[in-house]
Amino acid sequence: MRKANPWLNGLGVSAAVVGLSLIFLKNLPADPGRQLINVSYDPTRELYAALNPLFAAGYEKDTGRHLTIVQSHGGSSRQARKVISGEQSADVVTLGLYSDVEALQKRGLIASGWEDRLPNHSRPYTSTIVFVVRQGNPRAIKDWPDLIAPGLEVVTPDPRTSSNGKLVALAAWAAVTSRGGSDADALGFLQALFQHTPVLDEGARGAATTFALQGTGNVHLTWENEALREVADSKGKLQVVYPPISILAEPYVAWVDSALSDKPRLQAAQAYLRFLYDDHSQETIARLGYRPFQVGAARRAGVTFPDMKLVPITAVAHDWTAANQKFFSENGVIETILGSRKK
Repeated sequence: MRKANPWLNGLGVSAAVVGLSLIFLKNLPADPGRQLINVSYDPTRELYAALNPLFAAGYEKDTGRHLTIVQSHGGSSRQARKVISGEQSADVVTLGLYSDVEALQKRGLIASGWEDRLPNHSRPYTSTIVFVVRQGNPRAIKDWPDLIAPGLEVVTPDPRTSSNGKLVALAAWAAVTSRGGSDADALGFLQALFQHTPVLDEGARGAATTFALQGTGNVHLTWENEALREVADSKGKLQVVYPPISILAEPYVAWVDSALSDKPRLQAAQAYLRFLYDDHSQETIARLGYRPFQVGAARRAGVTFPDMKLVPITAVAHDWTAANQKFFSENGVIETILGSRKK
């Protein structure tokens, strides 16, 4: 029998511990020689609050070096732009999309061939987009076509700033074309979907706040792990709906070569990212609602993820470069649909 909520399967990291971890990380003095800055996308706060102290303790035991991990979170695409502009320092990036990491490579901040420096092409886990609805699912939302029913309000982040938002757009497109619909049909559906989306937050966590805490909308389209956290925190007010088809989300990680000229810091950054692939980390990843790379990690963690048809990026474009050009460029599908809507 499937466990209803991976968040409740004995992680042993309470909300209080997560909060204290975040405060601890935020308030430690900045010492560039003894810290690593991890620039991540929006909903991974709890994941790294759980993993960072474990890595730091093990690293100090193995090397004798005390290391502080400093976190930065926000919409994945905006995070990438901040690193490129120099507004945000980064030693490692753990971002939501291949294209966000690749943007740093194209600016010379990360070496070419970066995706082959870590196991599974630098993807420690995968995810997907699911629906969060009010308890009892009063609007009977089960699949993508249900999202454009009259009077329905959808909450999702802005695809111009958020990997969550981009993946929602791609999943909605794939839900049409993978069932035999044309690109024109998919465009029409995406236009209708955004007409039902009155608010476009910058990132996944902002959209979760809009839906769960402010009470806006009938359905929230979000990362699977964020949906599970949101429902667990709601104390019975929300529930997850798994559509029969969605996008295969593949977050990527990389160390930032341009920031790591000091060999000990480079070695620490490499060790930190490799730590994401070890047995305990992979089990923690599963318990927090991400689909781990390591075969058997979810089973060991006591978590079963529902079977879904997860459509790869190649089902909607040749690759991520082509998808960015088609959907997210200045003259792409999203800009055509959203036009002058405020970011």
